[in-house]
Order: sequence, then structure tokens, then C-alpha cells
Amino acid sequence: MLPPPRLRLLGQFRLELRNEPVELSHNSQRLLAFMGLRGRVSRSVLAGTLWPDVTEEHARGSLRTTLWKVPRDDPPLILCSGDSLQITPALRVDVHALTRTALGVVQGDVRTLRVRPPLAELTGEDLLPGWDEDWVLVERERLRQLRLHALDALADVLTRQGRPALALEAAWASVRTEPLRESGHRAVVAAHLAEGNVHEAIRQYQAFRRLLRDELGVEPSPLFTRMLPRYRTGAAPATAVHRSAPGGDVSGDVGLTAG
Repeated sequence: MLPPPRLRLLGQFRLELRNEPVELSHNSQRLLAFMGLRGRVSRSVLAGTLWPDVTEEHARGSLRTTLWKVPRDDPPLILCSGDSLQITPALRVDVHALTRTALGVVQGDVRTLRVRPPLAELTGEDLLPGWDEDWVLVERERLRQLRLHALDALADVLTRQGRPALALEAAWASVRTEPLRESGHRAVVAAHLAEGNVHEAIRQYQAFRRLLRDELGVEPSPLFTRMLPRYRTGAAPATAVHRSAPGGDVSGDVGLTAG
């Protein structure tokens, strides 16, 4: 049985037929990338998207030329039906695999997460780096947001499963991707607290608080602040905790004052 054709869009573009890479013109790459993301599209939409700065007649002519240059395979990579074009269902597109994995995490497929947390899949390369067309930018941002939500959800599940080391890996991947996004920092703090590392949790909170003040002039949300007070009640005096977090200013933070 022949291996299915594969299209890589995460990282550098790569089309494989029978496990061998295929060299394509830039326009053929653009066409297959767009079709791989969309699945089915009309000729007019495809032509107008890929060649937006020329007349409709010229754009349709460029589309016909590019379609003719797409490799012929069995089954064909692109199926034509009147004005509609469809990518072959046999094509394996890495973006769709990533989307399924991320949505599975967000939707809470706990059984799968317990067997093998998909950290590698969620921390891979961006969609077509270096491509700056609008349709690529929109899809790249969609995937970035989906990955971030999946990493936050994965960190939460792993923390609740009693696997804080893996939870921290997921949480830090989220923070590295978007340092000003609070939910990733909350996931880091939650994992530290699950291990009883209160000092680490407070230090992380303070670091994020300083970052927000410096970059945006705002404070962390009440949701974040409320994660910490119960670890201060009945503990050492407030000044002792202040000393344990050098460089941090928590004296005015209601969420970090002793009960």
C-alpha cells in the first residue's frame, strides 16, 4: 500500500509524495498551502486571495497556470468540481494534526493526557515562518492562540494529576510564547503550589507583577492574586516572606498580606 501524501506547513513548507520531497514553485506552494488549510474553496476566492493585486481575469489565468504545475499523483492532490476545488482527503496536513491534538487537550481528553502528554506537539514550529500574506498571518495567530490555550489546559490537568514537573514544562512553554499573558504565569504558580514550593510561587507572582507594571502599567488580576493568601495565614510573619522574595514589592498587595 502506498504511503499517503503529506504536507508540512509548520516550519518550512514541504510536500512529500511516496515519502519523497517534491520541489515546487513558490506559487504552487502557496496554492497547496491555502488549499491544505481550507480544504475546499471556490476558484474565484482562491484566485482573489493568492493574486489580490491584479485583475480577476489575470488572477484566474495565474490560477490555471499554477494548477497545471501541481504534481499529478494518484489520487490527484486537487480535485476539481465546476467552480469548486478540493484538496484530496488522502493528504495528511500537519496543521490539522496539531489542531486535533490541541482541541483534545482543551476539551479535556484526560485518558490520552494520562498516557502521553503532547508537549512536543504543542511546542513545535510556527505556521510557515517568513510568509507574510494576510491569510497566513490570520491562520498563524489562530494556531498560536490555540496552542497557548492547550498548553495552559495541559498544565492544569498535569498539576491535578500530581505531575508538577511536567505541568511546569507546559506552563513555561506558554510563558515563553507570550510573556505578558497571565494565564501561563498562573499555571506556573499553581504547579509550584502543588509541590508546596510557596517561595517559588510568590517569586513567580512578583516577577510577573513587575513585568506588567513595567510594560503595561497594570496589576495582575484578582484571580491571580487570590491564589496566594491562604499560604500566608498562620504562617511566618509577613516580613519574613518579604525577605524571602528579594526585589519584590508586595507591601501594597492585598492578596499577599498576612491574614
